Formats: sequence, structure tokens, C-alpha cells
Amino acid sequence: MSSRCRIELTALCCLLVGAGCSRSTSQPTVQDDSERQSVIDSALAPGLDHPRKSVDPRAAAYYENAQAVVEGKRLFSQYNCSGCHSNGGGGMGPSLMDDEWIYGGRLEQIHQTLVEGRPNGMPAWGGKVPDQQLWELAAYVRSMSLPATLAAQHGSTPSQSPAPVPREADQDNGWSPPPDTTNDYTSVTTGPK
Repeated sequence: MSSRCRIELTALCCLLVGAGCSRSTSQPTVQDDSERQSVIDSALAPGLDHPRKSVDPRAAAYYENAQAVVEGKRLFSQYNCSGCHSNGGGGMGPSLMDDEWIYGGRLEQIHQTLVEGRPNGMPAWGGKVPDQQLWELAAYVRSMSLPATLAAQHGSTPSQSPAPVPREADQDNGWSPPPDTTNDYTSVTTGPK
């Protein structure tokens, strides 16, 4: 093979190798945010009148759904949630029968707590427990603090007669400033520019 052919062949090989190694300069496609699930902020931070993104359309199927609550009760027992939360009255984990929800008491927020877990003890169950079961557990957990559930309690084992979660139970205004406060937590001030 002549030296000219070798040079041309080497140049051709370099071009082919270089073409195969080039990086794509195209931008990745951006997904429509309406299809994504969002992080649900709780309204526990001062200044938020309500969680910014708290409506998850999947929750709608679990309101007014007695079967979901009954199934959630079965799963609560099956997954030994009572090991930490007793029968909803609290133990090593917080009580689920009062109106104090550290990370939010809406179905969406309870579901998020089950999926992601929480510091100091609540394990993350997302990816380990089927999502439908997590929604059913959320419905049962939310039902424990409902007046209809609490009124049906007889004996030392609470939460044995859970009521379905009415939609209006989660139509709250989120966090609001304490009474007689001088800061309305809704005014925005800006510093010097």
C-alpha cells in the first residue's frame, strides 16, 4: 500500500472515529409539568397561607370511599403500623387521632409522608408498598381523627370503626397566623436595591 493510501486511510479512520465521539448539542426535551407529580409543601412555614402545590388528582378516588378506609385499616394492621402508632393513639410514633399533623393532614400530605418517610423514625414506603395501598393507608390514617370516627370509639382500642374521609375535611386554609399577631405574614417587603 502506498504511503498516500495509508495517509488517506488514516484520515478517513480519524474522521469516522471523531464523528462517533462527537457529543449531541441538542437540548433535552422538557416534559409538561402538569403530568408530573409535585412535591407537596406543608403549610407549617410562616408566611404560607396554604401549601403551594397540594392538590393531587389521585386523592379524589379516596374521599367518601368507605372501602378504601376499611382496606387501609387492614393494611395498617398487616404492615404493623400499630408497632409505632399503637392503634392510632400514639406510642413511639405520633398520635394519628388528634388534629396535630406535623407534616400536614391532607390525604396528599399523608400519602407523601408514607412515600418519602420522615426524620427520626418514619420509614419511606414508596417503592416498597404498592401506591394504591399507600393511598388506602392514607385514607385510614386521615379517618382516625374525624369526629365521626372518634364518636364511634368504645373501649380501649381506638380507630376500630373508621369513617370515610369527606372531601370537606381537607378543605382547610392551611397555616394561619396566631391571633393578635402584629405580622400578617402575607406582606412582602424588599430591601434596598
